[in-house]
Amino acid sequence: MAGSPVLTAPAPDLAQRPSGRSFLPDLLKATGCLLIVLHHMAFYGPMAHVVSPAWPAGIDWLAQYGRLAVQVFLVCSGFLAAQSLAAMPALSWQTLRRTIAQRYLRLAIPLLAALSFTVLVSELIRPGFVHDSLSATPDWTQALAHLFFLQHLLDLDALSAGVWYVAVDLQLFASALLLLWLAQKLQARIGGRTLGWQTVTTGVLVVLSLTVWTHEDALDDTALFFWGAYGMGWLAWQARKLPRPAWRWALLLALGALCLAADVRFRALTAWASTALLMVAPSTWLLAAPRHQPQHQPHRDASWRRAVSWLSQISYAVFVLHFGVCLLVNFGVQRLWPQSLAMNALGMFAALGLSLLAGHALHRWTERGAASWARWMAWATAFMASAGLAMWLAP
Repeated sequence: MAGSPVLTAPAPDLAQRPSGRSFLPDLLKATGCLLIVLHHMAFYGPMAHVVSPAWPAGIDWLAQYGRLAVQVFLVCSGFLAAQSLAAMPALSWQTLRRTIAQRYLRLAIPLLAALSFTVLVSELIRPGFVHDSLSATPDWTQALAHLFFLQHLLDLDALSAGVWYVAVDLQLFASALLLLWLAQKLQARIGGRTLGWQTVTTGVLVVLSLTVWTHEDALDDTALFFWGAYGMGWLAWQARKLPRPAWRWALLLALGALCLAADVRFRALTAWASTALLMVAPSTWLLAAPRHQPQHQPHRDASWRRAVSWLSQISYAVFVLHFGVCLLVNFGVQRLWPQSLAMNALGMFAALGLSLLAGHALHRWTERGAASWARWMAWATAFMASAGLAMWLAP
């Protein structure tokens, strides 16, 4: 079903970093973005079902292992959250609530815009497209639950693939912010450094998540299930501040041993590999792509870095919108060329390209500028109107 938890998505940063974007996290997010779109096309079909006999290994790999990009996104999200929150002053409850609310708005506005499109596409193509990937017509309870990311906690079906991850991302960010608040309180009452207390509390949650919580399927819609990968991203950023490189390597090896002991299905190991890259990569790998090309740098290299930065920047918009785009392309290809290998293969490439273009447009419309409650209200109204129209169109 469209709501099955097979994807993370890259979430937007809470605030722009003063020094610009970081290249290595951007590269990981951009690669993961492409993999996730291809994974969903391979997992849900039906174009992939036609292509699969000609390319079984590739389609099977995307369907089975493409979802490992989730772990990469979780690690990057934890790394970037640690970076963005590092300079925060002492947290009051007012600041904490305001920061979480701002995170919710940045996640919710693009998602509501994308869901407005997806629910209408689903209803319009339903009469001529019978497939398991198509979500059922929404009801008012389901639509209201999506407004506040409660659909999975209330055991309701999601209206698009990957919506579960957006809810989990908010939970992860809120819990990380609470850890920062707790570390500041421990520093004030017991002594030590806030960074040290953060490392200890984050490490405890990582161990508990990898050894206990990730083996409880009932928790797979909560932050507890994913704190292992997210927390490793936090630790990767904190480890880069350690005064001695040997301590960094010791932490990395300890995390690797923990992942080997906790998970033999490559999920935790993928998170650890991403953590290793972020933890030990040279500082130059974290620099932003230059706005202006240096004279000694080849033009192709500079253009490639800017392309990576662009794809990373729109990756969240692509994530929340691509499912509706892929549904539309699947419908068109199946109606016109249901058995054509060439046209179904071209359709998969077209769906990928159109997802990127649509994501770019959505990013411009919803992610640029301040995320305000007024903008949220406009898109929430549009989403509820779309859900109501879908219910009216339903047979």
